[in-house]
Amino acid sequence: MKAKKIILQFICPDRPGVLASVTQFLFNRGAFMTEASSFSDHDTKKFFSRIAFEKEDSSDFNLDALQEEFQKELNKFKIEGHFYDAEKPCKTIIAVSKEGHCLNDLIHRWKIGSLPIDIQAVVSNHEISKDLVEWNKIPFHYLPVTSDTKQNQEKMFKNIYLETGSELIILARYMQILSSEFIKGIEGKCINIHHSFLPGFKGAKPYHQAHERGVKIIGATAHYVTAELDEGPIIGQDVLRVDHNASPESMQENGYDIESTVLLRAVRMHSERRVLLNGLKTIVF
Repeated sequence: MKAKKIILQFICPDRPGVLASVTQFLFNRGAFMTEASSFSDHDTKKFFSRIAFEKEDSSDFNLDALQEEFQKELNKFKIEGHFYDAEKPCKTIIAVSKEGHCLNDLIHRWKIGSLPIDIQAVVSNHEISKDLVEWNKIPFHYLPVTSDTKQNQEKMFKNIYLETGSELIILARYMQILSSEFIKGIEGKCINIHHSFLPGFKGAKPYHQAHERGVKIIGATAHYVTAELDEGPIIGQDVLRVDHNASPESMQENGYDIESTVLLRAVRMHSERRVLLNGLKTIVF
């Protein structure tokens, strides 16, 4: 019988004996650890860990039961932990507006099996990506939005997320500001990508604005979405040096490449359960 692959994420107050007790708990249940990472934050006095393990005898294996036993047995450590089936892809909704470079890369990686997500649907306030999405046999939901329809549009968007049983929303250059009501309940489950010029170059044509200012570095940032615009915990970033020879068009082209790469990396880290929230920051193993 094929071994069952499981991932454990947990956070707790930092104190001696935590990791020893957790590994003993796993050992007592026949777990074979294949990867373990941990971090002790001296500022917040919290301990973070991710452990990947396999279980050979998995005929009667039950994740919910394991979760319950874990919380009960290690309750004295005040652990917040969760077990994940490492072979079960993360159900995902992608939202996009007009620019499709990030969406294209996400779909391609998903199709070739290199990204552990399961795309349930694509939501957009434009129809530009409809043919691409439906050609890949993914449900496409056209949800146009105006100031008068925004509340109802967000309700439909949220319903798609809930009805598909999704665990993640990816804003792949979705150029709409989500309300605090929409974000409620999906903290740490919604990833956005933006150019690193924020807050210096907001609004339309950020690469043209950057060119006019003669910037020497362009880049992108992937972060979790919060009620504060573009202020959520950062998952990943990257930059590229440019000089006076760079045109707005070349900066935009290179910027799109960085955005796609950074977003893919962040989605992979999240779906492999490598990201833990630490207040306004993240721990990425």
